[in-house]
Amino acid sequence: MVDSAFWQSVAMPDRLTSLDASFLYLEHSTTAMHVGSVMVFEPPRAGFDLDQLVQIIEERIGAIPRFRQKVRDVPGRLANPVWVDDEHFDLSYHVRRAALPRPGTERQLQDFVSRVQPRRLDRRRPLWEVYLLEGLEGGRFALVTKTHQALIDGVHALDIAHVLVDAERDARVPDRELGPWEPQRAPSSVELVTGALVDVVRRPTQVVDLVRGGLNDALSVGRQAAESASALLGTVARTAARPAPGSPLNTAIGTARRWTLIATDLEDYRTVRAWLARGPYAEDVTVNDVILATVAGGLRTWLLGRGEPVGRGSVVRAMVPVSVYGDDPTGMYANEVMACVVDLPVGEPSPSMRLHQIAFAMRQQMEAGQAVGASSLANLAGFAPPTLHALGARLGSAMSRRLYNVMVTNVPGPQQPLYAGSARMVSTYPVTPLAKGQALAVGVTSYDGGVFYGLNADRDAMPDVDVLGQSIVDALAELTSGGEG
Repeated sequence: MVDSAFWQSVAMPDRLTSLDASFLYLEHSTTAMHVGSVMVFEPPRAGFDLDQLVQIIEERIGAIPRFRQKVRDVPGRLANPVWVDDEHFDLSYHVRRAALPRPGTERQLQDFVSRVQPRRLDRRRPLWEVYLLEGLEGGRFALVTKTHQALIDGVHALDIAHVLVDAERDARVPDRELGPWEPQRAPSSVELVTGALVDVVRRPTQVVDLVRGGLNDALSVGRQAAESASALLGTVARTAARPAPGSPLNTAIGTARRWTLIATDLEDYRTVRAWLARGPYAEDVTVNDVILATVAGGLRTWLLGRGEPVGRGSVVRAMVPVSVYGDDPTGMYANEVMACVVDLPVGEPSPSMRLHQIAFAMRQQMEAGQAVGASSLANLAGFAPPTLHALGARLGSAMSRRLYNVMVTNVPGPQQPLYAGSARMVSTYPVTPLAKGQALAVGVTSYDGGVFYGLNADRDAMPDVDVLGQSIVDALAELTSGGEG
């Protein structure tokens, strides 16, 4: 009989949680399970090239081992896959160069992102990519990133975008973090099977996880995580007890995408918030509420323009995995996360009333304990402030498409410039993946005085996503003009 000390002495690579593994198992051609970002930079006088980008990444990925690891399946799927070092890691495969034809317009940038982002990442390699996209108008360039959701848990790994930028110009990694990288030997098939058996001994509930298909991973990490899962399920039961209303936003989707960017001014949202505070409704309205009201106004105009039936009580149900705390974030991320399901009142013709209703609904959920806080989400699925768009997408993907019509992730960024080397980032746009049956995902990021939207849509279901983009701009203008349009 094998002594228990033997099992304790066997060291194995990190194993994917059931939630992380589910993003690999559920991925198919129409739903690539990675998130992206589009960061636009003003180049320094000396310029910025691929060699500089590679140097930045080489200096920094050592602090996050996942970027040089790949997924290895266990024979027979006796256990979840493991992370192993890529012994043939090739940085040049992951960091790529592309250019737009002159004049490098915004439309051409959007077309590039629409083509590149839907392509699935290579499972045989570490699950991330970065494109240096040159040739934008005014001599600017963009960094376009892709990171798989299985890699991003907010604890062991972040989105690759966070490796690229720093609050200081020409920031360097301390010497102690530099040095040659030596990959660990990958385990053999026999060792992987042995490791699976070891995990059964160390963690018997792993068997339950496998039988349940990874849906109840929280049950294996103790009472605290189970309570967190209960809180999240309770939220869904209370705020989305009925299926989401029928909407053209919920339909079968294909493999192709359209992506639209929108740049707005953060001061406009603050102005609307300040105006509302002086009005007859002295409720606690956040900038996040104003953003949601802007999205609601844009969706209303878009639906009417399509000839969709929009009555006084019509709503679009939004899954809002993140929330803004305060109007002047000084760090990369807010320190709290809330997951809410909110009915956006697209049938309400008054912009100010739409805002009042959204603010009331958001506040009611939080005051009644119907929104799930950051600590609960962290216990449930590694939900933590870093890489919130990615983690928000993880949560949205785990929920049934019948519970909501559209996901809106809103991540507050720093209100001071960030740099890639000497190049200053002037704007940043999220690319949030589509879940099955979801024709649209809205990502929003505030940064350095701006609020930047990325609208990711199915190419066939939403050929008019650019119309929705303009409708969102118009809806913000309505609110800033007094909200009675």
